[in-house]
Amino acid sequence: MFRIIAAAFFLFIIFSIQSFSQVQYKSYLENASITSIDYYGNYLWVATYGYGIFMYSYKGDKWVNFSTKTGAIDNDLFYCIAASKYYVWAGSGEGLYIFDKRRNKWTKRKFGLGGEMGNWIRSLCYDKSQNVLWIGRFEYLTRLDVKTQKYKDYNLTEKNDAKTNTFTSIRLDGDSLIWFGTESGVHIYDKSKSPGDNTAWRFINNKGKGFEGNGDAVSIHDILFEQKYVWFGTDEFITPEKPEFNIGGIYRYDRNFRWDRISNQNGLPGNGVYCLARTGNKIWAGVYSFDKNEKKEYGKGIALINRITGKVSTLNLDLINASTSTINTLYFDGADMWIGTDDGLWRVVISNPLAEWTLKKEIKVKKIKRR
Repeated sequence: MFRIIAAAFFLFIIFSIQSFSQVQYKSYLENASITSIDYYGNYLWVATYGYGIFMYSYKGDKWVNFSTKTGAIDNDLFYCIAASKYYVWAGSGEGLYIFDKRRNKWTKRKFGLGGEMGNWIRSLCYDKSQNVLWIGRFEYLTRLDVKTQKYKDYNLTEKNDAKTNTFTSIRLDGDSLIWFGTESGVHIYDKSKSPGDNTAWRFINNKGKGFEGNGDAVSIHDILFEQKYVWFGTDEFITPEKPEFNIGGIYRYDRNFRWDRISNQNGLPGNGVYCLARTGNKIWAGVYSFDKNEKKEYGKGIALINRITGKVSTLNLDLINASTSTINTLYFDGADMWIGTDDGLWRVVISNPLAEWTLKKEIKVKKIKRR
């Protein structure tokens, strides 16, 4: 009897491994250009460029749209989004849009410093531990104390390089640090000190050992953390006149001044990187290539990097053309990977009871039938 039970259990384990090695996916918001995703309180918030803001309820599998079409908001073009218990913030080219959940109302805030370009909000990051929203603008960085509703602007220009004050990404690094990506390097802030304290900040660019000293400049599009390494997704922008301007690629930094670069020479489909995410031993990257003659970006789908071996592979989904898709944003909610593209939103189910085993396997895909 014991042998029968043991054999049955063994077969169950084998079956489970085979079943869970398949990854299911489902598509939403067809034709919408997805630019940013955030999550708070069992709701997913999605910013789009052209369709406004969407709120997704996990509990009811329902969507709510805030747009000019629904009359909820006077703008449909958004670049970034962040959510908290009482507020949702969305960045546009015309300032910061604020949704008060308690009042169910949107308002807009314009910034005086920086002029018109200073109202182009390209990155947002809510720090729950301090109840602070960081606002990365095309010119200047702004800190919002959510409790007092007070805004404070910061000029982080380094050595007269205006691009060091042009913010592209903001990411929390544990409980102690915040990293601010710019078009010419990255600022690192020590949260234990006041933002007005110069010793609270340090800056890394490609002038010296940072980013292997590559290119004329390094523009940071996304940042990802793990215990030992910091990963940077950088922009590719080269021309016949400036073939070394922004060479792109993914950089891995070991926090002790050692840098490694992953590029098309290592199998990356493109040297431009829009976004990064992590599941287990896999680093996901939405990549693109830049045509230096046409001066145009071409989406190259999703690359998967084994963070242990460094091996690069690609993720192939039946309805996403892996070789030409533009992947703007990735968000892992702990169970599913949400993939924002120029043509809709995809939800890839990758969690399962044997996740630690299956994440070591190559991902296979099975489509979820539409309802």
